[in-house]
Amino acid sequence: MKKIAILLLIALSCSRPAAPFQGEEARFFEIAEGERTAVVSVSPFGGQRDTLFIEKPLGSIVCASSSYVACLSAVGCDSVVTGVSGLRYLANDRIKAVEVGYDYAPDYEAVLKLRPDLVVAYATSAIVPEPVSFLRRSGIPVLVLYDHLETHPLARASYVRLFGALTGRLKEADEFYGMVADAYHKAVCTPEIRRKVLVNLPYGDRWFIPGGSNWFTRLVEDAGGQVLGAAEGESSSSVVSLETARSLAGEADVWLNPGLCRTREEIARACPVFENIDIPKIYNNIKRLGPAGGNDFWESGAVRPDLILGDMVRILQDDAPVPSDSLYYYIKVAD
Repeated sequence: MKKIAILLLIALSCSRPAAPFQGEEARFFEIAEGERTAVVSVSPFGGQRDTLFIEKPLGSIVCASSSYVACLSAVGCDSVVTGVSGLRYLANDRIKAVEVGYDYAPDYEAVLKLRPDLVVAYATSAIVPEPVSFLRRSGIPVLVLYDHLETHPLARASYVRLFGALTGRLKEADEFYGMVADAYHKAVCTPEIRRKVLVNLPYGDRWFIPGGSNWFTRLVEDAGGQVLGAAEGESSSSVVSLETARSLAGEADVWLNPGLCRTREEIARACPVFENIDIPKIYNNIKRLGPAGGNDFWESGAVRPDLILGDMVRILQDDAPVPSDSLYYYIKVAD
């Protein structure tokens, strides 16, 4: 009965109508249906357009990112995935594919042997990655995407539609995305007082904080929180010193994603400067790890922001500790 009452209080505190959703539409891809379906990738670095015409559903796709695997899985196309970069780190154990190497050490021979219908890659600048150029010179079609630079969680999730178009399952993709978007909208929380949230753990002596226009920051905001130190208007992460992060921690109500730590003791060992910082609630997005350490938060979470948001609303808005077994991607960091 107590649990039901707590959930009711959360629902009431988050039931105020949300402001109109902005930025949900993906900026960096388009789909044009006609005699032939055209999938267009739009570069954020100058607006160059890379168009792929689909004559028939593709039956073999090599994925350079686990989030692309999640998109294909969401439309029932696990079998279409024939090659994956970082295969051993996939959380999805239904994928039967081959390893094709990593960004800086691609296995060209494996890709050429597969002769896939398409390689789906990504880029982080205007410069075309050398592996992409090599494969194109070798006659392998490559589509470069920029989903990681979208600023809204639903914009990232909408890439499931692109993969639906590639595989002849656009209708199924639209249905899936509609379900996710509807669930996300219903979960959005707009409390009068926002929880202050510290994010991440230092990498070396640098602390990365997602920018004010970053998709993760938007998730926290839609859960009724505020990312401490987020640079306004920036979509990429900024770097702050440990001293600055420690100062921010003094304001935090909640700490999210502290590396791979499962206990406060592990956090203190990883970052001794935080040994005496008492943040009331600490939760980590490492509940769904694969055998090799791959994190499903970054895989299926790309197409299920509604589930991430559901976790965050409970973590941020429930005054009582939220048990790990009631969350999907998150665990409570043990005292």
